[in-house]
Amino acid sequence: MDGEALVKTGRDERGVVTLTMDRPAAFNALSEGMLEALQAALDRVAADTTARVVVIAGAGKAFCAGHDLKEMRAAPSLDHYQRLFAQCTRLMLTVQKLPQPVIARVHGIATAAGCQLVAMCDLAVAARDARFAVSGINVGLFCSTPSVALSRNVPRKAAFEMLVTGDFISADEALAKGLVNRVAAPEALDAEVEKLAAAIVAKPAAAVAMGKQLFYRQLEQPIAAAYEDAGRTMACNMMDDCALEGVQAFIDKRPPSWKRTA
Repeated sequence: MDGEALVKTGRDERGVVTLTMDRPAAFNALSEGMLEALQAALDRVAADTTARVVVIAGAGKAFCAGHDLKEMRAAPSLDHYQRLFAQCTRLMLTVQKLPQPVIARVHGIATAAGCQLVAMCDLAVAARDARFAVSGINVGLFCSTPSVALSRNVPRKAAFEMLVTGDFISADEALAKGLVNRVAAPEALDAEVEKLAAAIVAKPAAAVAMGKQLFYRQLEQPIAAAYEDAGRTMACNMMDDCALEGVQAFIDKRPPSWKRTA
């Protein structure tokens, strides 16, 4: 399957881009081809100044079942596995570095690297019957790379329990633990994703992009350095036309008049 067949790209007039993993028979497992296709699609979005929000979804009955274990088992070598996980890491970091907010639209299951992808997205909306697990331990493989994303989303003990048991958690449990932002009835999943996307599109793109970059940077810094970075960022943001207009509109008690690409 070529990359375009593995990941379907949709886009609306507002710049909401939907990337749909399309290996339904394999529960959208992250084969090397799927990783390449997602990477290429995200790289295109990163270079598109008119794209405002990205939604990552899965075709068929599931969001993503993680790495393709059949493909992995077919060529066992340390070099191969190191290249595979480096490829996956690059993809996950691209999601975080993308200037646009990324929303995971989750239904069915999100397991192992699929759960990792949910955790790496900036936001996540799940169908109420969705389930999540980092289940590599069930086949003797601790989900080491998923643990990086998971432990940055949910409390430490909750993350470790998921990693060492491989047990599934429900969408409501994922919401309570902080892995997803919202849970909706399956038939209302798209509407809930749309609410979140619309709320983002209504804000200035420059402020959102600047804020996303700062948000992740400061998380890795000591508190004093984080405040210094945040202060610089906020000052620069304040000098942007969108902030100057927004503040003036607040003072004037009128709606702000932002350019669509501001």
